[in-house]
Amino acid sequence: MEDFIRGIPKAELHLHVEGTLEPEMTFALAARNGIDLPFTSVGEVRGAYEFTDLQSFLDIYYHGAAVLRTAEDYHDLMAAYLRRAAADNVRHAEIFFDPQTHTSRGIPFETFMVGFERAQRAAEREFGMSTSLIMCFLRHLPEEDALATLEAALPFLSQIVGVGLDSGERGNPPEAFVRVFAVARAHGLRAVAHAGEEGPPEYILGALDALGAERIDHGVACEQDEAVLRRLITDEIPLTMCPLSNVRLRVFDRAEDHNLKRLLDLGVRVTINSDDPAYFGGYVADNYLMAQRALGLTREDVVRIAANGIEAAFLDATRKTELLGEVQRYAG
Repeated sequence: MEDFIRGIPKAELHLHVEGTLEPEMTFALAARNGIDLPFTSVGEVRGAYEFTDLQSFLDIYYHGAAVLRTAEDYHDLMAAYLRRAAADNVRHAEIFFDPQTHTSRGIPFETFMVGFERAQRAAEREFGMSTSLIMCFLRHLPEEDALATLEAALPFLSQIVGVGLDSGERGNPPEAFVRVFAVARAHGLRAVAHAGEEGPPEYILGALDALGAERIDHGVACEQDEAVLRRLITDEIPLTMCPLSNVRLRVFDRAEDHNLKRLLDLGVRVTINSDDPAYFGGYVADNYLMAQRALGLTREDVVRIAANGIEAAFLDATRKTELLGEVQRYAG
């Protein structure tokens, strides 16, 4: 089953590129840019990756991103992720990035967009992998900051397929970002949002109804409210689930407690993704493997989840048909 899982064609829809910053690259970029780190070794960095909740992770996550300074840095970060994704046979990736994490440090928007694009084009040439970017707004900051970020992104909209909402969920409901999502949709951008990870199921409804989200990132709390669960099933709303992340951040105490399989069996359009793999101990195939072993996913479940990811992607019909055909041929 492991070989089957690693080889099946996949789409990855919930991946924060800043969360792919491995400790080895952190040290390399710090040395390149003359930045002092509060850690003396890669082992010490990895030892700090013991999280009690989402916020304890975010504290380290934002600190780590400070080593990213130049277009070359952003290229190297994106290129490293895309090489690793290709090894897991990711055929299409929709990649989150957090502009406010960088612009707040004085990094021009153009710097990271140029670096990302160069790596994306190389991955398309080398691996035949299609990619697109989803720009996320940080929900712990005011909506006015998100609106300014969207304005700064306008010259680069050809590189961006959608907008999202991430960062600390508790006490930061999606309804606070109605205006910026409306403006983004008016510019032709698709919409997704983190909801129902640590927040209540009502945040899932808020993301759908107030923001116009077409996918829900995480969404594990839907099981707590029958009406929300029925809405996801009836409207065929995809969930971009990240099993390793949910366990590492104590959303579930054990992998065996995760509700991914239950939701799949109920008819929810579940997908599997890696979230912030450098911090949570595994890329997308590792997340599939953890879910398969802990929850007893069958071969048919794995094929269905892989197909769900492709169907949920913001792709044209031709590319979707092509990728679904790859899954069908692979599964025999």
